[in-house]
Amino acid sequence: MVIEVRSPEPQATVIYPDSDGQPMADNTQQFALIVWIKENLERVYAQDPNVFVAGDLLWYPVEGNNKLRQAPDVMVAFGRPKGYRGSYQQWKEENIPPQVVFEIWSPGNRPSEMAKKLAFYQNYGVEEYYLYHPDLLDLAGWCKSEGSLHPIEQMNGWVSPRLAVRFQMAEAGLQLYRPDGEPFLTTLELEQRALQAEERARQAESELERERQKSQLLADRLREMGIDPMEL
Repeated sequence: MVIEVRSPEPQATVIYPDSDGQPMADNTQQFALIVWIKENLERVYAQDPNVFVAGDLLWYPVEGNNKLRQAPDVMVAFGRPKGYRGSYQQWKEENIPPQVVFEIWSPGNRPSEMAKKLAFYQNYGVEEYYLYHPDLLDLAGWCKSEGSLHPIEQMNGWVSPRLAVRFQMAEAGLQLYRPDGEPFLTTLELEQRALQAEERARQAESELERERQKSQLLADRLREMGIDPMEL
């Protein structure tokens, strides 16, 4: 009697797409806010190799399930190295979820959709979740306590436990401040500051050169008078 031994059926390879086909932002305002938050957080943690910051990156929390995913507008994962990722596949990241996420409300969002996002972040390990509605100048936040995300009662002046970033609402809208107290700046503002610093450096160099020339003229005059300036 011959017993046929069947090889196990090969398991299908699960593909985790890098894109969900959705745009990063619905309008210029939303895009600018996403870039503003992401780029400033990158600067805050530029010297820490183990803080990963990303914008609009698909996050897959469970291996084998490519339907379970979210793409936070901005996310921060502490304990994970910087570097390229097509998507954030949590099982490849020592099973560390992003601890902080930001969402910017856009005209295309619906309350039911945002409720699902909150539930997702609750279920898969987010410690802090911030939602800003720029049209209404409304800022909401949730922070994990006793294993659950709870609403933050007062967001104005709130300091993120993880980021040490301060949130402030002004007439112009959301303001964020770095741990050192400096405000988050746009790329244009950073460029203007750099140009101003260069101009101040040029002015200081010119003033130094004028003083050097004055000193040289004085030394030459003293030598003409038979006085060695080095002996004064």
